[in-house]
Amino acid sequence: MEAKHLIVEGLSVSFGARRVVEDVSFELPPGKVVALVGESGSGKSVTARSLVGLAGPGAHVEARRFSYGEHDLLRLPERAWRRLRGKDIGFVLQDALVSLDPLRPVGKEVLEPLALHGWGTRAGRKARVLELLEQAGVPEPQLRAGQRSGQLSGGLRQRALIASALALGPGLIIADEPTTALDATVQARILDLFEEIRAAGSSLLLISHDLGVVSRLADEVLVMHQGRVVEQGPIAQILAAPRHPYTRSLLDARPGLQPARTRLGPGRPGPVPVSGPVPFLSAMPQMRLPEIPLLEARQLGKRYRGPDRRWRQVIEGIDITLHAGRTVGIVGESGSGKSTAARIVMGLLEPDAGEVTFAGEPWSGPAGARVPEHARRPRRRHISAIYQDPLSSFDPRWNVGQILEDALAVGGCAPAKRRDRVATLLEQVRLPADLFSRGPLQLSGGQRQRVAIARAIASNPKVIVCDEPVSALDVSVQAQVLDLLAELQEQLGLAYLFISHDLDVIRHVSDELLVMSQGRIVERGSTRRIFEDPRHPYTRQLLAAVPRLPQEAFIAPLVPEYALHA
Repeated sequence: MEAKHLIVEGLSVSFGARRVVEDVSFELPPGKVVALVGESGSGKSVTARSLVGLAGPGAHVEARRFSYGEHDLLRLPERAWRRLRGKDIGFVLQDALVSLDPLRPVGKEVLEPLALHGWGTRAGRKARVLELLEQAGVPEPQLRAGQRSGQLSGGLRQRALIASALALGPGLIIADEPTTALDATVQARILDLFEEIRAAGSSLLLISHDLGVVSRLADEVLVMHQGRVVEQGPIAQILAAPRHPYTRSLLDARPGLQPARTRLGPGRPGPVPVSGPVPFLSAMPQMRLPEIPLLEARQLGKRYRGPDRRWRQVIEGIDITLHAGRTVGIVGESGSGKSTAARIVMGLLEPDAGEVTFAGEPWSGPAGARVPEHARRPRRRHISAIYQDPLSSFDPRWNVGQILEDALAVGGCAPAKRRDRVATLLEQVRLPADLFSRGPLQLSGGQRQRVAIARAIASNPKVIVCDEPVSALDVSVQAQVLDLLAELQEQLGLAYLFISHDLDVIRHVSDELLVMSQGRIVERGSTRRIFEDPRHPYTRQLLAAVPRLPQEAFIAPLVPEYALHA
């Protein structure tokens, strides 16, 4: 489609008496990229949704000028908006985990905008779907097109959303956290795709908390805080010489700029103390650490039969060893088997080969050596999880107090003590006590993730599986959550299995690193060694694909023990 000039002058958005966006102005001519950055709740997504007429029920949008080409967006009727969306303006939604219809194959999701706007013939549309999925980096597009979102990893779901937004070649693309769930290599491919689209004349409004992504794509950046733009200008100027304290705090919170095991949040300088192994509090006094691993997985294998009836090996020969007070990180591209391995470790999925032991006792095994759930149940409270999308893991009918009290019940806490214990948990994760009666939808993303952490530690676990626990958080909230996880590990002697596509985060938190590709561990070792001296070609490819801020080129050598050789 032909790209047009977007002009936004004095945009403000209110919900009743509450103004959430105030006096935002920028221009987006064809071939230009403008980025909005800021923490959760700063007004970025509301601004973006206003540009496609989806600010939300009860929203009042006003501006001195708000136009896209010849269209006055302030006075556009809904029928005209429906003609614009998808065809002229593409929108990559933020939350791939809930933005796709779980009852429809993803191929139909990508097909929908083509069909709605009458693009091509029926056969041509089907061919276009496969082309778009391949363009967005989806492997085996013919197979994936027939799968539902629940059968895909978070990264594959995100790529399907991108394919859908690009289906009609819109002149303006609004991308709200488009690379949040993507590993470094796929993220690099998507960024290359966006650069090709920009080179062809389309414009892009990018909302992202990843300043490395922003520095690679954006011409201009707007830093938003509490609904207002606090700093605005060319990307090179903002990154090299930020004037506003808030902008500087966002840059300082990036793990890639800090040595591992140091505080990231404001006002908490210095290293995070790393405590030695901590004995079991009361669960298994016979265990002697660190001689006996807390949890050990040996030669795990798992395969699935796909929609085409073919068997595919998802993981093979996976070994994982966890000790108290230590963190093992797992990185790898979407679909490499990271989450499958984690589910087996948690006892939520049985392996086809290999075994898992917990505190020296059988925990999970293949057919013929499986551990019945009734034998696992007394120990299950010692393994918990923090998920990528806490909102989907909460019962929406429950408030924070009920969510945490339920977790305490699993841990054996007496009913009379639960309310006091909830208050202690909220204090431990730096949340105010008045959140007790709030529902999940009334919390910010950072608050929800803290509640998820509180729920994870409620049963006094020894092992916590962290599956992308900070990928959806902006850098300042991410910094606070990473500091919190480090403090809890220090205090409680927790063992973390930490899965993330963000290599800066993994470098910051992990003692040992496992690199997975196509279901196998292709490299393992100390995190420091792997980042300093990656030996496998895939590991080198991952490190080279990470978007870097300009200043990281000279900051990394100042801490050579953590320098990236990418």
